[in-house]
Amino acid sequence: MDFGLVLQTDPPASEVVGLMRRAERNGFGYGWTFDSAVLWQEPFVIYSRILEHTTKLRVGPMVTNPGTRTWEVTASTFATLNDMYGNRTVCGIGRGDSAMRVAGRKPNTLTRVGEAIDTIRALAEGREAVVDGTPVRIPWVKNGRLPVWMAAYGPKALALAGQKADGFILQLADPYLTEWMVKAVRAAAAEAGRDPDSVYICVAAPSYVGDDLAHAREQCRWFGGMVGNHVADLVAKYGEHSGMVPEALTAYIKERHGYDYSHHGRADNPSTDFVPDEIVDRFCLLGPAEAHIEKLQALRELGVDQFAVYAMHDAREAVIDAYGEKVIPALR
Repeated sequence: MDFGLVLQTDPPASEVVGLMRRAERNGFGYGWTFDSAVLWQEPFVIYSRILEHTTKLRVGPMVTNPGTRTWEVTASTFATLNDMYGNRTVCGIGRGDSAMRVAGRKPNTLTRVGEAIDTIRALAEGREAVVDGTPVRIPWVKNGRLPVWMAAYGPKALALAGQKADGFILQLADPYLTEWMVKAVRAAAAEAGRDPDSVYICVAAPSYVGDDLAHAREQCRWFGGMVGNHVADLVAKYGEHSGMVPEALTAYIKERHGYDYSHHGRADNPSTDFVPDEIVDRFCLLGPAEAHIEKLQALRELGVDQFAVYAMHDAREAVIDAYGEKVIPALR
């Protein structure tokens, strides 16, 4: 199993770079960041520094979207980093939640996401693609390689990930829901004539190593609120009891009342008081290192290739070091 570290690009950027260097020293293979231009600093600028100060770490957004930047700009940015540092980037992409809504826009349609996956990957790898009706190719790209992984929860998004994406990003670590969603992605890949096992599976969630479960839950409760944003969209689209989405995912948002993006992804988020302890325990990895190992072994048996640690809490260095000392060796 591979491991990644997920951070927000809060200033100073040097701190983000330092934590990514620490992660690589501890055996992490991927460095991810949020991508919301209004809320945090520009990640692609910081990726250049991370790549310069690491040797093998692969970096990318978890996740970008097709609406914040034009597709040729996104592709050229990835291709430039790859040309400088040797194909060490991954494009995580989705409809766009915080990046779009904070700027007063709606998340992108799945049709647009699917078109962007094909176009960004082709351009970043030096092939021709059509952008707004015009054939475009980036002429200086040589031997470029850009895997594009899609974040998804709902049935149509899961199907699109299976049909087009090189990888699937699931932002929660509940084994029951992971099994349900991985099966949906692999089934869609098979129906599209792809090898279902070729779709890389990445699960991302907060991890907090320690014996004080009450404190760990409070530090990670924000994650249930963030996931609840996407779940609310699914309930609005499909209905709470449609059978299209597992009630194990949708039931907990009944008491949800709005969401404040100024606290998005932060331990002090006041919009997450509706999230019960049960959801925090199911969606996150909490407790001593042995509990993390046990849950990760279960996820690996479900086909998960990578676990990405959200480290938005008061023990970032500690969780990186604990994973490096105990968890990663046990899963390798």
